[in-house]
Amino acid sequence: MSFFSGLRCHLCGTAFPGEALFVCDQCLGPLEATYDYEGVKGVLTREMVESRPENLWRYRELLPIEGTPRAGLNSGFTPLIKADRLAREVGLSQLYLKDDSVNHPTLSYKDRVVSVAATRAVELGFAVFGCASTGNLGNSVSAHAAQLGLECYVFIPNSLERGKVIGTTITNAHVIAIDGSYDDVNRLCTQMADRNGWAFANINLRSYYAEGAKTMAFEVAEQLGWTFPKHFVSPVAGGTLLPRIGRGFRELRKIGLVDAEMPKIHAAQAAGCAPVVHALKEGLDYPEPVKPETIAKSIAIGNPADGFQVLETVRETGGSGAMVNDEQIVDAIKLLARTEGIFTEPAGGTTLAATLVLVKEGVIDPDDSVVLAITGNGYKTSDAVSDWVTTPVQLGRSLKEFEAYLGSRPMEATRKPPTHDKG
Repeated sequence: MSFFSGLRCHLCGTAFPGEALFVCDQCLGPLEATYDYEGVKGVLTREMVESRPENLWRYRELLPIEGTPRAGLNSGFTPLIKADRLAREVGLSQLYLKDDSVNHPTLSYKDRVVSVAATRAVELGFAVFGCASTGNLGNSVSAHAAQLGLECYVFIPNSLERGKVIGTTITNAHVIAIDGSYDDVNRLCTQMADRNGWAFANINLRSYYAEGAKTMAFEVAEQLGWTFPKHFVSPVAGGTLLPRIGRGFRELRKIGLVDAEMPKIHAAQAAGCAPVVHALKEGLDYPEPVKPETIAKSIAIGNPADGFQVLETVRETGGSGAMVNDEQIVDAIKLLARTEGIFTEPAGGTTLAATLVLVKEGVIDPDDSVVLAITGNGYKTSDAVSDWVTTPVQLGRSLKEFEAYLGSRPMEATRKPPTHDKG
């Protein structure tokens, strides 16, 4: 049974049918999916959710499709890691990592949103599936198109990391590299969506695509024992993820699955592309576009499509924002790897680095529970940190040579491993 009831303008409330629409023709506001929440409330229980397969469709009643899920049957329900070693280093008592860097099939949170958009594209009868991308989205769109037998077009800035480009071209998608920024690419794709009759995941299917992001909030609440953290820190690019985290938490309260206070939701951005954080600090209603200049290419969107909703969600929840420079981002990537063994891309480094700032400024209390969204995998973007890491020690094959090397190391480097409390 589907409880999806159509689209509605976020600003003026005008109702629209569930078609490939994303902008209100009355006020140009963004469209969002609507549901029969009373119907959902009478059907969906914690026990029902917990009995279902561990993928994003365990929350099927709160997602905007009408038939059977066509993609994402192995996507979502990524680990929520209690990061105790990292927590001690940053001065927190309860720190969790929502690790979408291991999401299926393309190792980023985009596999959530694309699973929903791809299913809806098939339901609406599209034969071509595409996107404007800073990398991760293109990987996911091309993978899902391959699974569904759809022709695929991915448009990217021509400065994208090689690993992400290969991750898209390997599926035999049509990859078009544009001489310009992501905002230039997005503008071109917006012009083409209606002209060619193609399904663009993050343009004319954005109303459906965005809904996949709230499954991160659903999972966090379930994995915490059907409650909410005190704080949630999310990276901000085009603005899809952060507002839907807030929406996901609100929906769980609305249908009675969780009875807890809303978390404070904080925005993390790179200093070289921080239109949302600037708007928060300056009290603006809308972010002012900026020209991106940062190693965090996956979040280098100078004119975020859902920037207004990001600001709205941060302010409504009592959250805040922080921006960090590229050196802080790399240091945070290394810190996360050193303490928890997780290699994240610069977006994840941005989120952790911004959290350090929020803790230092007293925005986050050391005793509060905190969840960080780790949205992408560092193995796609290794070039970003290649100049900041040590190189392997070169030795011959003899034991004597290794022992000589070991003897030359400082005592601290050869100390015995620490003991751990049993429990």
